[in-house]
Amino acid sequence: MNMKLNSIISLFILLLTTNLSFGQSDSLKVLGLNLENYNYPFDVNYITINSQGENYQMAYMDVLPEHANGKSIMLLHGKNFNGAYWEQTAEYLTKEGFRVFIPDQIGFGKSSKPEHYQYTFQQLARNTKAILDSLKIEKISVLGHSMGGMVATRFVLMYPEITDKFILVNPIGLEDWKLKVPYKPVEWWYKNELGKDYASIKKYQLESYYDNQWKPEYDEWVNLLAGWTLNIDYPRIAWNAALTYDMIFTQPVCYEFENIKAPSLLIIGQRDRTALGKPLVSPEVRKTMGRYPQLGRQTQQKIPTCELVELDNIGHLPHIEAFDRFIEPLVIFLKK
Repeated sequence: MNMKLNSIISLFILLLTTNLSFGQSDSLKVLGLNLENYNYPFDVNYITINSQGENYQMAYMDVLPEHANGKSIMLLHGKNFNGAYWEQTAEYLTKEGFRVFIPDQIGFGKSSKPEHYQYTFQQLARNTKAILDSLKIEKISVLGHSMGGMVATRFVLMYPEITDKFILVNPIGLEDWKLKVPYKPVEWWYKNELGKDYASIKKYQLESYYDNQWKPEYDEWVNLLAGWTLNIDYPRIAWNAALTYDMIFTQPVCYEFENIKAPSLLIIGQRDRTALGKPLVSPEVRKTMGRYPQLGRQTQQKIPTCELVELDNIGHLPHIEAFDRFIEPLVIFLKK
């Protein structure tokens, strides 16, 4: 009995010291399945998407400028994020006259979390196009960050007639990871997701996104994911996350950049080394993955009309880590 008690005490101390070492926020709270108790920076609208025989609610923000310049831009979020992290970007762009459209993909943010869904980038692009059609938007610039870059790429390939300009900000999918990473089934990713907590989420973001250079304002994006792990319905969230991992690994877009017709811009933080599946490969192979300086230059050569902006000493989230350096080249490009 004493041995069992000592083990429990040791585990408690380990968890406590781990949380303290990663500075767990006192404001961490249980978040709703669809972030019902988390306020987005702008009014949230919903559209019913009929997909794969079911109806789902897809959330989006439609931020209108006070003095419109007649142009619109769509901001697509990454896998571990939602539309809320575009707040500062949207505020700046609306002041410049742009209408800013920010969707949450099905399975993310305030949108529905299906019990069963076949995730494809084509399906996500089609869902997104349905919202634009409902708003009668006929021309729009498309910007994608991280996984949103893969969604954005598929969107502009499927709908070149509606695409004005194409922007990628530290996107994943510039390389085909399945050539290096052994395949893992959805069940493996699901088990991996179920094991996540505040400490593991922050550790991943600290090492992968910010190269061990942390600022207190980054905590919000950890808390959003960690708050979900406390929800009784977290297994459904984890299952959706597992399905999207499978989509990322099995549906590369890097072979089709040459087919993009729109004027394009790459904004690449040079310190980024994000690559899914690194723990599954040898240290030697790991060093060859997520080399964004090289990937950015290679991708620029693949896209017919493409500019490249390299941001030295910036990681995976330029619009969070170095907003001024991110927004200036973006606005210059959009106004051309």
